Amino acid sequence: MFRRDGLSVLALSILLLLAGCTAGISPTTQATESTGAGSLEQGVTVTVIKVTDGDTMDVRFANGSEETIRLLGVDTPEVYAENSPSEWEGVPETQAGRDWLRQWGARASEFATSELDGERVEIRVDPQEDRRGGYGRLLVYLSTADTERSFNYRLIERGYARLYDTPFTERDAFVAAEADARESGTGVWSFGDEIESQTASSIQDSPLELVEVNADAAGNDNENLDDEYLVFENTDPEPLEISGWTVSDSAGHTYTVPDGVRLKPGARIRLVTGPGSDTQSALYWGEDQALWNNGGDTVTVRTANGETVLKQAY
Repeated sequence: MFRRDGLSVLALSILLLLAGCTAGISPTTQATESTGAGSLEQGVTVTVIKVTDGDTMDVRFANGSEETIRLLGVDTPEVYAENSPSEWEGVPETQAGRDWLRQWGARASEFATSELDGERVEIRVDPQEDRRGGYGRLLVYLSTADTERSFNYRLIERGYARLYDTPFTERDAFVAAEADARESGTGVWSFGDEIESQTASSIQDSPLELVEVNADAAGNDNENLDDEYLVFENTDPEPLEISGWTVSDSAGHTYTVPDGVRLKPGARIRLVTGPGSDTQSALYWGEDQALWNNGGDTVTVRTANGETVLKQAY
């Protein structure tokens, strides 16, 4: 009798163990697909709690579980990593091309944030595509209540993204939308004319010059923020008031010069990434991590009125 009970307990334990370790199903997946508010195939309502970039977000389900989702079929330019212009037809394999893609990566992130952050949206998976990508993120179409097309499609249509070519159900519609955007020079596909226009007309004459960029701090950049800096110089024979001017990188990080900063003729001022107390010769951005990419970035300076006075790649 004791032996039979022992075998029964052992068999039950094995069954429970196998049930929890079914191939391809993680505890997070089980929680996600048992929300009680529909299935991922038909569509589930979630809340966007964080926008990482134009095609990646964190969402919360009705049952409180959270997932990182990746929008299916689209690829927005990278903001936090290097881009490969060869993947974007018409964008040259140059620093200007990489700067252009990073700029549009930041714009795609801003668009996604303005449209989705904090909003209730619907997500669904595609029967022809894997549920999860290589990083374990849930691959989905995302839709908002006020539009008929998915947000994925809208990114393609508005030139914020290119087609990420896999065999998903709506591939043909996405291919057509990308072709239309490229033909009309929409968004990221407008490289060339817009670059020339920016260079010719949007940059105003200014005596402020960028004379030094120290993007690669000694040691670990994130642990030596005092050694990551820009140096600007007033090349005019008159004093230059720069209060309220902004300095930005390609990802859209922006510093605003505080009140009372006035450069004498020939004076230089250093903008340090890390925290510190401002002086006549140094300003401190106050960031807790490195900003300027060691492999190249673009420094943009605008006046308090928003006029671009300096745009320089390094």
